[in-house]
Amino acid sequence: MLSRVAKDMLPAARVIYNDYDNFRQRLEHIEQTNELLDILRPLVREVPTDKKVPNETRAEILRIFREREQNGLFVDYITLSGSLLFSGNWANSYEVFAKHTLYNRMVATNYNADNYLAGLEIVSKDYRELFAEHKDHENTLFLLDPPYLQTDVNAYSGETYWQLKDYLDVLTLLDGTKYIFFTSGKSQIIDFCHWINKRFPDAKLLDGAEITEQNSRVNEFAAYKDIMIVKL
Repeated sequence: MLSRVAKDMLPAARVIYNDYDNFRQRLEHIEQTNELLDILRPLVREVPTDKKVPNETRAEILRIFREREQNGLFVDYITLSGSLLFSGNWANSYEVFAKHTLYNRMVATNYNADNYLAGLEIVSKDYRELFAEHKDHENTLFLLDPPYLQTDVNAYSGETYWQLKDYLDVLTLLDGTKYIFFTSGKSQIIDFCHWINKRFPDAKLLDGAEITEQNSRVNEFAAYKDIMIVKL
């Protein structure tokens, strides 16, 4: 989304989208996802919104998922999580999905991603490699929106996809560049950087950066603090 917004705001700019988790695969299979949603909607029609799906219906939904996979069709479990799992829960495989209680949170309309990646230069690289290629270009602005620490990372690749050391690696790399960095209060990265700077004055983490905060809500039970760190 950051890449799409950047290109829409600055159409003449070169915008490089690092699709590390192959998100475009999900976009390429939107027709299959919409087809599957059309099959699922009648199954949960009698279930009130946000209420638990009966066990028999749950079993039928999981059977449909497995059958489609066996027939070589793509099943976008991450997108389907938004329609069948409790708010804030995600699954990226049948095995993970099958462990969850299902709820009727079905989207009313089908998805459309026409031209979503239009005009973007798409790569799939380790961020360190991509950073090294562009860090010395004066007109480069780095946009970073890594997974939040202490949150569910099932929507990403690997159990240790993003840890505190990765935050510190990125902040170290960004020194001397222009960037917009998104994080949350759950990461406690701001307090940690202040502690590091006090303990090791030469570190200068986030030196000269402007920090903006706002409260955001996940659902009626959970909220967190969104943080945007800007250095221009």
